[in-house]
Amino acid sequence: MERSLLAAIAEHEAAEDLLLVPCDFDLSGDDHVEEVVLASGARLDPFAGTGCGGTYFFCGEPAADDPFGERRPVLYADSEGSAAVLALGGLAELLELLLGHPEWRDGGTELVELSEEMREDHPDYEAERDEVARLLGLAIPAPEQLLDRLRRSLAATEPDHLLLNAVEGNAYGLLRF
Repeated sequence: MERSLLAAIAEHEAAEDLLLVPCDFDLSGDDHVEEVVLASGARLDPFAGTGCGGTYFFCGEPAADDPFGERRPVLYADSEGSAAVLALGGLAELLELLLGHPEWRDGGTELVELSEEMREDHPDYEAERDEVARLLGLAIPAPEQLLDRLRRSLAATEPDHLLLNAVEGNAYGLLRF
């Protein structure tokens, strides 16, 4: 039986904790700072947030073979008016990015190893990451593959996933690294 990844995260405290710190993925933070819509008019569903005020959204309608709607593209919007698609392949792809490259906001699309600061702050991160990936049924790709997927996703933001302020109609800027 297939299961929801969001439910699996909530069921495993170790997964929820590691995704919260250091990956900055908070299941309880799905309130965005303002009302937003996609320029295409497609469905937009917030499902998680970040400590710095960002929000993760599923984009579009779920396919018939996607019972939980988690294979839809994932768009990230920060609280400063920038947004981009981070995972065309859905939640599993996003979680692989977050676990494999938790410093993505700082390292962007550059090939990075875990920073020295990250290793000092979280000396057991790699072992914990591997256990969480196993619990969630994920396989963390090599850094090169993660970054290639991120670049493809970022490039797919326009035009269908362009985020707009719902009241003023202003477009969010594209996240740049």
